[in-house]
Amino acid sequence: MPGPEPREPKPALVFDDPLDQQSSDDTDRGWGERTDSGGSAADLKRFLDEKPPHHL
Repeated sequence: MPGPEPREPKPALVFDDPLDQQSSDDTDRGWGERTDSGGSAADLKRFLDEKPPHHL
């Protein structure tokens, strides 16, 4: 009779201070800034894309 299958090791507990690490919220990335500058046509497209539903 074969022995039990080897188990995967459990993840180790990390007791580091989470506030010492940079999170994705600590950067400006993802806050709506757009690097491309397409002029007024791009501004209109952004306005129409981000318009709230009650402004139809």
